[in-house]
Amino acid sequence: MTITPETGDLLYNEIEDDLRESVRSLLDRKCEWTAVLSRTESPHTVDTALWKTLATEVGVAAMPIPEDLGGAGGSWREAAVVAEELGRAVAPIPFLGSAGIAAALLMELRAEDFLSRLAAGEQTIALTIPFAHAPRAVEHAVTVSDDRLHGNVTGVADARVADVLLVPTADGLFSVETAAEGVRVDEIVSLDMTRPLSDVTFDGAQATLIAEAGDVLDAALVRALHIGATLLAAEQLGLAERCLDLTVEYLATRRQFARLLGSYQALKHRLADLWVQITQARAVARYAAECAATDSPDLAIAVALAQSICSEVAQQAAEECIQLHGGIGFTWEHPAHLFLKRAKADAIGLGTADWHRSALATLVDLPAPGAN
Repeated sequence: MTITPETGDLLYNEIEDDLRESVRSLLDRKCEWTAVLSRTESPHTVDTALWKTLATEVGVAAMPIPEDLGGAGGSWREAAVVAEELGRAVAPIPFLGSAGIAAALLMELRAEDFLSRLAAGEQTIALTIPFAHAPRAVEHAVTVSDDRLHGNVTGVADARVADVLLVPTADGLFSVETAAEGVRVDEIVSLDMTRPLSDVTFDGAQATLIAEAGDVLDAALVRALHIGATLLAAEQLGLAERCLDLTVEYLATRRQFARLLGSYQALKHRLADLWVQITQARAVARYAAECAATDSPDLAIAVALAQSICSEVAQQAAEECIQLHGGIGFTWEHPAHLFLKRAKADAIGLGTADWHRSALATLVDLPAPGAN
């Protein structure tokens, strides 16, 4: 595969800026970090009311879906801007799984009925695969007998709040309602309490075939995971930017030994280095979003590059946020730990940075170490 040099303008346009302002304004009012933290200590970790508002009033669920399939006719670039803002707020909503991965899969399969309900905010949909699954062929943990599902899938994101589950099997892609008999969703302990993971068990659940097994379905699944990884990179970018903003704000006001902490040269250098890394992360995340929006053949390359960089930058930004805040940064009463947990969990979501580097090497025909 070769890298195509031509690309669109990666700068944020006016529509994206307006969208960012609207989403950020809503999140600032309804998703303060104190509210997010309080949810982590309650049975209602996911903010379904916020998700309903974003899906119906702002229209984030309908954004990338074509108008002829019941959506708003936007693109994955706008969806990536939303993902940035959700990462900035560590928002506990199922945007990535439902409006991202599931929507991308259903768009590829032209499943109009599901997409129209998803776009209207009437249904939340989750693809039943492990959150850690990288963008590659899906392994089938569920079997089918007379349209009834049997099996167990571990570590599924957004399953607990989904109305409908999409289940890939060797016989095709099936849909089943989460509340149906024979479906059990058990939340498991997760490092990131703002994105709960669940084990999903099927014990003879009646399901409906959406797409038969074959090359079309296989390609659609990989495409959906590439879209998911693109949005995850955008989320990691937003998280990193928020961590830098919080740290700069703190060092600009906190005094020690009668001096502002931000006046120390060593700390300035650390922040400058982090700013450079975030700038690089923004470039690759935007390129991935552009490739997703334009159906570029370079999408796989762009995703591998974005994930290999954004995963590590997000973790670095969260770690610096904690350390440079000093003692307060290590406490439960400061949001830094929420960002660190999200960054660490995202780093293994949809493929680790190492996996994506390996995939990138293969895609650009980079010889293995030691090869002649």
